[in-house]
Amino acid sequence: MRHSIRIILCATGAVALSACAPTPGEEVDRALRDINVIDESNLNEVMLQSSDPAEAVAYFQRATANDPDRIDLMRGLGKSLVRAGRATEAVATWEKVTDHPDAADTDSVALADALIRNNEWDRAAKVLDTIPPTVETYNRYRLEAMIADSEEDWDKADSFYETAVGLTTKPGPVLNNWGYSKLSRGDAAGAERLFADAVRQDPGLFTAKNNLVLARGTQGNYAMPVLPATQEERAQLLYTLGLAAVKQGDVAIGRGLLQEAVETHPQHFDAAVRSLRALESGTG
Repeated sequence: MRHSIRIILCATGAVALSACAPTPGEEVDRALRDINVIDESNLNEVMLQSSDPAEAVAYFQRATANDPDRIDLMRGLGKSLVRAGRATEAVATWEKVTDHPDAADTDSVALADALIRNNEWDRAAKVLDTIPPTVETYNRYRLEAMIADSEEDWDKADSFYETAVGLTTKPGPVLNNWGYSKLSRGDAAGAERLFADAVRQDPGLFTAKNNLVLARGTQGNYAMPVLPATQEERAQLLYTLGLAAVKQGDVAIGRGLLQEAVETHPQHFDAAVRSLRALESGTG
């Protein structure tokens, strides 16, 4: 009798174990789900970093429509809209992100960025004011500096720009912004130093190169600085320097720089040609 009970118990235990153990099919499904999550994460990153902005927007719009509660997809849509230059839609998306239960302080920083791009400076300042001072990120201080600039609070702007520069390994763009701030205040020499630093940090940043020659031209220095530039970029820089010279009243120097820009450009440089013709006809 005892022997029969033991057999029954063993059989029952075997049934229980077989019920708890996953079948081969379930294990395969679970593995595929894990792979799909990894693949999706990689695809999301690819769409954000290297895809055409319009394609990225379309991708994340479809993704959020299928899964509207996922904050990572909402963030992806917000970033893609910013890249695509669709600031109004980006603001609406980041507002939804900041209302999400899993929203972080960095999402509020992203909302402030979108608001500035949409020319809503006062709202952006109010959003940044709600973020705890312990959130010390490059983007936060970059935006704080821009807002201080808009309010002409130069001391605060300089402090924020300096802090932002120290919080990133790629300070070229923020150095360029800081330089433009200095130039707008009339400090062309200070602006020139910052633009030069921006170019050293990011040799491919043409905006900083252009601003550098503009700052030099504002000071009456019409010599091209030594910097890396393609033939077309050099022509554009000569054009900017020529216009700066004309604006300073040095018309003969400006005419020579514009002519050099036309000759340097690898193709037809229509803007420089028109400026030369305007000078020659006395209408420029």
